[in-house]
Amino acid sequence: MASTVKDSEQAALAPSPPAKLRPAELILRLLLFAASLSGLVVLVTGKQTAIVPVVLTPPFRFRPVAAEFTNSPALIYLLVALCMTCLYSLLTAASSVKSGGSSCAKKIFVHTLLDVYHAAVMASATGAAAAVAWVGLKGNDHTRWNKICNVYDKFCRHIGTATALGLVASILLLLLAGLNAYSLYRRRR
Repeated sequence: MASTVKDSEQAALAPSPPAKLRPAELILRLLLFAASLSGLVVLVTGKQTAIVPVVLTPPFRFRPVAAEFTNSPALIYLLVALCMTCLYSLLTAASSVKSGGSSCAKKIFVHTLLDVYHAAVMASATGAAAAVAWVGLKGNDHTRWNKICNVYDKFCRHIGTATALGLVASILLLLLAGLNAYSLYRRRR
C-alpha cells in the first residue's frame, strides 16, 4: 500500500510526455497567415481614379481624383495591423513546427497572451476600417458627407473585402487563444 502511494506521487511529479504536434493549432496559424496576407494584398491594391467635380458651384470643374487606402488613417491602421498579424502568424507557425509539438506551459502561456493582444489590435483596426467603409457606402446626412461607393465602386469592394478578412483574422486569433488556454487547462488537470 505504501509503495502505491509513493508510485502515484512520483507519477504526479514526473514531467508529462511531450505532446504530439497539434495539427489544429498549426492549421489555424496557417489560415491566419493566409487571411492576413490576403487582406493585406487586397487593401494595398485597392486604388481607383474617377473624374469628379472639384468645384460644386457653377461653373463646374471636373478632374480625376484617386481614392486609395493612404487617404484614411483608419485604413492605414488596418494595413499595419494586418502586417503585424501576418508576420506574427508566420513566426508562431514556424515556432510550432520547430518545437515539434512539445511545447512547455510557459511557451503556451506566452502564445495565449500574444494571441489575445493581436486579436485586440486586429479587432480595433477592423472596427475603425468598417466605420470608414460604412460612411463611404452610406454617407452621413447630418454632417453632409456624401457617399463615395457609387463613384469608387472597385475601391469600396477592396476596402470591404480587406475589412472582412481582418474580421476573419480576429476570429482566428480568438480561436487560437481559446485553444491554447484549453491546452493549459488540460495540463493542470
